[in-house]
Amino acid sequence: MIRSIATALALTLASALPVFAEPVKFAVTDMEGLEALQQEFGAFQTALEEATGLDVELFPVSSRTTAVEAMNSGQVDLVLTGPAEYVVMKELSQPKIVVAWQRPDYFAQIAVLANGPIRSVEDLKGKKVAFGSVGSTSQHLGPAQALADFNLKYATDYEPVIISRNIAAEALIRGDIAAIGLNFGYLNSVREAFPGVAFSVIARGRDLPNDILVARKDISDDVFVKIRDAFAKNGNELMKAILTGEDNQKFKGGFFLTDVRDSDYDYVRSMYRTIGIETLTDFVN
Repeated sequence: MIRSIATALALTLASALPVFAEPVKFAVTDMEGLEALQQEFGAFQTALEEATGLDVELFPVSSRTTAVEAMNSGQVDLVLTGPAEYVVMKELSQPKIVVAWQRPDYFAQIAVLANGPIRSVEDLKGKKVAFGSVGSTSQHLGPAQALADFNLKYATDYEPVIISRNIAAEALIRGDIAAIGLNFGYLNSVREAFPGVAFSVIARGRDLPNDILVARKDISDDVFVKIRDAFAKNGNELMKAILTGEDNQKFKGGFFLTDVRDSDYDYVRSMYRTIGIETLTDFVN
């Protein structure tokens, strides 16, 4: 009898003890190093913890591939990534979509010298067009698709070259290339870097799909719902925290969108086909 009472008491005490769950680990694919991650997302980490009641841990990844491996091995729970990376991640790890992070004025453009020889997209035939990072949604895939929408075939009707934007601007001014593919924000930065030069836009793509927060496919339903609901109910507070980061100013004026489907990213899949990539089982390098 005494043993039964002691056992019951022990079970009662055990059930009364708090259960310490594993922290929810959050990664960002285009940001290397814990210091940079803390600087940009430290305030967001705190805000998400307050909104969900969960322990959130920032988890640095060195590459997009590392992020996928960490997700598949259960080392990371949440990954913020761009649309071009998402469609590959979808093939490699089947993540769940949590919420889209809208970037206002997120579209691709083809820029030329305003007083130069290129006056229309047709004038680019046989010429060199510079793009940014290989596989970048807004610096490579998007601009290539903008030209394709005007019936210029990638690497057939013109010669694509990969050059960083400021160097590309210098090459454009010298006449070494005919145009630059880049996004709206980067074109503004080029104009600031070269205030004495006039640039014109001869092609503009549609607004690009948003950056997206995904969760590993086997995340617990309880954690998934808490995080998704936090963005729906506490979006203003979370966005305010995100905008404390300098690099995160690209999200200023944007919203968190919870009504997001995988099919919303089919436009990105068509961009890959435009540059000749049919199978999305690896990241473009």
